[in-house]
Amino acid sequence: MPRFNYKLQGVLNLRIQQEEQAKSDFSVANKELNDQLDILNELKKRQQGYIQEGYMLRSSAVMDVQAIMDNNYAEKQMEVMILDQEHVIERYEARYEMARIKLTRAIQERKMQERLRERAFEQYVEEEKEAESKEMDERTSFTYTRRSREGN
Repeated sequence: MPRFNYKLQGVLNLRIQQEEQAKSDFSVANKELNDQLDILNELKKRQQGYIQEGYMLRSSAVMDVQAIMDNNYAEKQMEVMILDQEHVIERYEARYEMARIKLTRAIQERKMQERLRERAFEQYVEEEKEAESKEMDERTSFTYTRRSREGN
């Protein structure tokens, strides 16, 4: 039985390579998004720290007005930084979503090529079976004809 040769193997190899690249891009986008989310969480922790510090400054026996004003300013700055970070996260989420869509498409295209290869292989096997069956029929016919001539 001759070796199976898929005519579109180059296309399948390209699809596999594209899928690997898409996986890599998706992984990078996921990591970047997670890094930005970590930054946002850290900013929110700092803001909570300023809020707690503000409660302590306001409830202390001796009020330091300058410290309270500095704390209020820092708290407001954290709100601005959190809003800015949320906008950054939106951009990274869009990149992440684009990478996810590209990965999904790459996987679908690779699977489609693999299905085409499987179908081509099944067709090849069927053709080989038919050719083998035909060859067996010819051998049998030849042997039968030869024996019948020898018998006469």
